[in-house]
Amino acid sequence: MGKYTNSILKSTDEYYEAGKVDRMAKLYELLKSIDVLESWNGQDKDITGLAYNSRSVEPGNIFVCIKGFKTDGHTYIPEAVSNGASAIVVEDYQEGWEDIPQYRVANSRASLAALSDHFYGHPSRGMKTIGITATNGKTSTSFMTNAILEEHGWKTGLIGTVVVKYGDYSEPTKLTTPESLDLHRYFAQMKNQDVSHVTMEVSSSALDLKRVGSVDFDIVSLNNISREHIDLHGSFEEYFNSKASLIREADEDQWAVLNLDDEYSASLIDETKANILTFSVETGDGDLICKNLDLSTGRAKFTVEIRKPFTVGETTYEPGEFDIELSTPGYHSVYNSMVAIAIGLLNEIPYATIQKGLKSFGGVERRFEMVFEEDFKILDDHFANYGNINVTLSTLQQMKYRDLKLVYAIRGSRGPTVNRENAEAIAEWAPRLGLTDLIATVSKSHVTEKDVVTDEEVRVFREVMDEAGINVHFYEELDDAIDYALSDVDQDDVVLLAGCQGMDPGAKIALEQLNKARPEMDEEKLFKPLKNRVAGIL
Repeated sequence: MGKYTNSILKSTDEYYEAGKVDRMAKLYELLKSIDVLESWNGQDKDITGLAYNSRSVEPGNIFVCIKGFKTDGHTYIPEAVSNGASAIVVEDYQEGWEDIPQYRVANSRASLAALSDHFYGHPSRGMKTIGITATNGKTSTSFMTNAILEEHGWKTGLIGTVVVKYGDYSEPTKLTTPESLDLHRYFAQMKNQDVSHVTMEVSSSALDLKRVGSVDFDIVSLNNISREHIDLHGSFEEYFNSKASLIREADEDQWAVLNLDDEYSASLIDETKANILTFSVETGDGDLICKNLDLSTGRAKFTVEIRKPFTVGETTYEPGEFDIELSTPGYHSVYNSMVAIAIGLLNEIPYATIQKGLKSFGGVERRFEMVFEEDFKILDDHFANYGNINVTLSTLQQMKYRDLKLVYAIRGSRGPTVNRENAEAIAEWAPRLGLTDLIATVSKSHVTEKDVVTDEEVRVFREVMDEAGINVHFYEELDDAIDYALSDVDQDDVVLLAGCQGMDPGAKIALEQLNKARPEMDEEKLFKPLKNRVAGIL
């Protein structure tokens, strides 16, 4: 590297124009952020940006060749150069491209993250950055945390499955965690808008694929681990190791929030250099515990006890208690809120502000969401996996209601293993919930090609239900399944719309059917839960 760092004319920050994210940098300055194994035709030049998609390349960009699961970015070098790439970062030397600066690295994904962070001026260092991972609850926990931070008066940013938002700007997201280049660009945009605190979901794939590379986290959390994304990672152990890396790689100046009720989260206490803040809901262990839990209405009330003193910045928390009342229903919301409460305390936010922020937070769509609550209730939940189903149905067990109508959208194109596990979770809870029959659908007209339910997935689901003695009312169409549930609903019943992609439009369909059946109802009030929906509104 030394042979070209001497040619640096100006630092990256000298090319930064205040108030804008558009940047200009010198190539050799950027290369200081990565480990270049070999280089060919190295020459310093102005760099206008970075790209990992050849179609996005603009004149003066560095094109970083990413080896993906389906395509190899190295094959798109001709298009990238044609679009104006000034240099390429590769994992394998590319013959025939000797006229363009070429830099070989061991891991192009990690290099993209480091280059992006450097190009945008290390924006995450200038904000309090919070990373939240879990199998279930990342989105709700992130939104809860953001609600507390906003209640304290801070200008915040939020990055996750549903949306990227800061200030008056928001956009729906395609990935739980954006690609590293996009992520650092978001950070730069937020910093330019004077955002002080950013909360983001961190997925296992993002950790594996270095999407959060070079992010300067201040607080990280791992709430729970259960079986999910096994096909991507190869084994449960590898999946856990991916999640755990967020905690294991944390430094001495960071805080890690860990759940002692989850054996995998608890196992990381001695595997990180970070300061540790622990909590529990069930075991009564930890720095923070939840007690006096009341879930009779579906919405939790409980007391948080600080069991031992700890100091953050200028604040020392002594042993004591404060009460919490949630507006979001569900037992899982208690765990999610405990993470958000811990993060609030680590940001030195007063108890009263935490209480108000959580009370005013209405929830995230399709996360045990109450979409109708009058003479009976309609709950909407994404029912993604065995762990999520267990938490959702354990909440129902603690609620007061007359009868449960479960409408389940079988999970399409996820294979027999996931569908058998999901069915087994339902079967295990059926006796405790008095569930002797349920309504199932393949949502034929409401899923895209990648979510079509296969015959084998239906067979596995039926097989488990038959073994459990549960009668299944089966419908191809989601509309018909919901219509059947609503036609038999009575006072104080609960209708649970359960399922992932196939159930996304379920709430809209249910409320439209109610609107026809009860034309006297206030339409604005009835459809209010759909007002800011992203999923299933078309």
